Amino acid sequence: MNIAFTTPLPAEGFSRLRGYQLNADPEIAEVLVSTFDKRVDREMISRMPRLRLIANFGAGYNNIDLDACRERCIRVTNTPMSVIEPTAELAFALMMAVARNVCLRDRQLRDGQCEPMAVMNNLSHGLYGKTLGIIGMGRIGQAMARRALACGMKIVYHNRRRLPVEIEQRYEAHYLPQDVLLQQADFVSLNLPYTPESHHLIGAPQLTLMRSTAYLINTARGAHVDEAALIRALKAGQIAGAAMDVYEHEPQISDELLRMPNVVLSPHTGTGTWEGRLAMCEEVTDNILAFADNELTKMNIVL
Repeated sequence: MNIAFTTPLPAEGFSRLRGYQLNADPEIAEVLVSTFDKRVDREMISRMPRLRLIANFGAGYNNIDLDACRERCIRVTNTPMSVIEPTAELAFALMMAVARNVCLRDRQLRDGQCEPMAVMNNLSHGLYGKTLGIIGMGRIGQAMARRALACGMKIVYHNRRRLPVEIEQRYEAHYLPQDVLLQQADFVSLNLPYTPESHHLIGAPQLTLMRSTAYLINTARGAHVDEAALIRALKAGQIAGAAMDVYEHEPQISDELLRMPNVVLSPHTGTGTWEGRLAMCEEVTDNILAFADNELTKMNIVL
């Protein structure tokens, strides 16, 4: 089997594919390993006449033209398991950083602009006893809840479908309609996949519902948030701050967001650990080997 890649990836992660031709020319490739930062559009797919599988390196797959794949009967898989822990780690780190002003104080210290070290100077906000509202309580949302619970936070969540009682009890989580969650949460974390229905899930009406002391955390997809509305809300003090790993128009990031002291930014590195990358390689390999053996039940099938 001939396998092409849109992006160079760690070779050691694909050691189980040594019997296949890796880095094949796209014209002869039967499998394409794609990454979120490379668009696999109709034109690219048309240049790959032998393509039968797109093994996406990541959980999200909005980088792929699924309609074009459907027309050609091309299978599409993703890697939902290996991204769980690193993404939840970063989401929690961003939440802590923005609440405790970690990045702001670091910059101020380096620039010699920090307030003197004194009891009532350089204050911030803690997490203990606060309410975390999770929108999208899937695998990553639950990993986020596990961390928050360990830090003494209260968990509320919103999903398209309410979770089974045993899962709610595991995380001491309470289901709320989205509007009610936005009104009650001290931190709102977006952990849901992107679909056309979730475009601008958080816009001006939703930001108006949030507390002036609340923070928005987004490590899911940039288009979940109307960034222009978010910037207006931050300027007006409608919410206290935001922490983001994804952006509506990435790789471009708004200059206004870059200048705001109450915003913490990360360059789409939710899964970006060495351990996470190697685990994703292994999960891609699992999908390819299952496809080769026609074991569809062992594949993480998107299409």
